[in-house]
Amino acid sequence: RSYSDVYLREEVQAEALVRDVGGYARLLDLVAASSGRIINLHALSGDAGVSYETARRYLDILEDTLVLFRIPAWSGSDRASFITHPKILLFDLGVRNALLRRPLDRPLDDERGLLLEHFVGLELRRRCGGLWPEAKLWHVRTRRGAEIDYVLEAGRELWAIEVKAARSATERDARALAAFAERTSRVTRRIVVFLGPRRQQLNGAEALPLAEFLGELPA
Repeated sequence: RSYSDVYLREEVQAEALVRDVGGYARLLDLVAASSGRIINLHALSGDAGVSYETARRYLDILEDTLVLFRIPAWSGSDRASFITHPKILLFDLGVRNALLRRPLDRPLDDERGLLLEHFVGLELRRRCGGLWPEAKLWHVRTRRGAEIDYVLEAGRELWAIEVKAARSATERDARALAAFAERTSRVTRRIVVFLGPRRQQLNGAEALPLAEFLGELPA
């Protein structure tokens, strides 16, 4: 809470990185509320009451200071079928919760899925370019609403990843992965990350417990 209030709200302003203090404060709250989700910058700027260019510059500042990461939309060959807006992730879930005045010792019931997806995204993102130099991270949403949480590309490997905050996984959880694999023949693994104790097979997809999935990533 001290970090979110003192650094993000006061120090960034004191260093003259922003001019419209009120607009920055509103945008910061909206960014926190949108963290882990796909954003439309035009809509975000309108909700914050600032111009599109101002909102774009503030997001650039947050990204340049490593407070925010943008996960780009998948840029496969069939681009017209996919949403192009990025997904955003604040660098730390505790900071996200502090900005939104959420409890810091437990997730709210209606945010468990979002927070788990956010956590997995951060674990993937922090390995890209460092521990996993060739890895690139994307997200997918079609214009018809089908969504895949993350697509990880590393050399010849292309993983389609869905995250579920449940103790068991079903074939329904893997449907979007199968549809994506039909459109993108390069997919080498279809993975559902979930909170159960044991690995499951889901008609061509792997359901991996969270710890087991993280254990397969470079450490």
